[in-house]
Amino acid sequence: MRFHYLSLFLFVFILELSTNVYGFSSPKKSVKPLVPAEALLSISHYHSTCPDAEGIISQKVAAWVNKDPTLAPSIIRLHFHDCAVRGCDASVLLNHKGSERTAFESRTLRGFQMIDEIKVELEKRCPRTVSCADILTAAARDATILAGGPFWEVPFGRKDGKISLTKEANLVPQGHENITGLLAFFQERGLDMLDLVTLSGSHTIGRSTCYSIMNRIYNFNGTGKPDPSLSVYYLKLLRKRCKKDLDLVHLDVITPRTFDTTFYKNLLRKVGLLSTDQLLFSDKRTGPFVEAFATQPFLFHSQFSVSMVKLGNVQVLTRPNEGEIRVNCNYVNRV
Repeated sequence: MRFHYLSLFLFVFILELSTNVYGFSSPKKSVKPLVPAEALLSISHYHSTCPDAEGIISQKVAAWVNKDPTLAPSIIRLHFHDCAVRGCDASVLLNHKGSERTAFESRTLRGFQMIDEIKVELEKRCPRTVSCADILTAAARDATILAGGPFWEVPFGRKDGKISLTKEANLVPQGHENITGLLAFFQERGLDMLDLVTLSGSHTIGRSTCYSIMNRIYNFNGTGKPDPSLSVYYLKLLRKRCKKDLDLVHLDVITPRTFDTTFYKNLLRKVGLLSTDQLLFSDKRTGPFVEAFATQPFLFHSQFSVSMVKLGNVQVLTRPNEGEIRVNCNYVNRV
């Protein structure tokens, strides 16, 4: 019996030795790569757990926007700010000292109360089921529709992040970057040049503070002169309306409340409000897309739907060990 055990030991030892020396090895099981986080999102995510979720969100958004149409662009902007920092995880909604929401760059963000009201209703119907990140993503879609924009299916299943930092709010473009910088920003988030030009089209509705353009109309790049790419007539209008930093001006001076392609036509006429918008036309890389959208509304609407889905999928938290479903969108859950 001892001889049997000794023989078995020698056999295993020699097999191991031959493996190491001669490179023979037993076949290994192939490890399946993780599927992308966004692939775990699904249009049917709430069909069984909270079938009325989309309807509730849609009804609430409509009620708020009907009372205040300026909320439509604000919700789209809030969604962009959220996805731009740490991905679409509702980190922008967290309301505590040192959060993104308290940053200087976030001072003009709106729509928080609407999201809170939606969340309260969903908690009554489906406790701890629908994430704040999903609510904000769907609300942005519904706000677009109410402004006259296109419909798209929103895939659900995002979870809410637990981290929100003031210093990271400055990652969001502020309207004075160059196209190369904007492209890098988008590419880091899995978006491309076409997405940049398309999502900028959301500026067909909404307003901006004059703070974002003061340098452009008075001291462009430290020259003491206005931006030469501005139409002279538009420059006079902006100087008339911008007396203080917090004064508001429409992003689209022609049809400010309608979701259309006039924004792109404005760029052709040198009446883009933000320098980043006007650069989309003057830069040879992005200019052709601007010209195409200016003359083909259907093309813009179709691509806007595609790009908004891509935006909503940026760095989402979908795996079992990631994030949480907040009970209150303003705070992380208590342990």
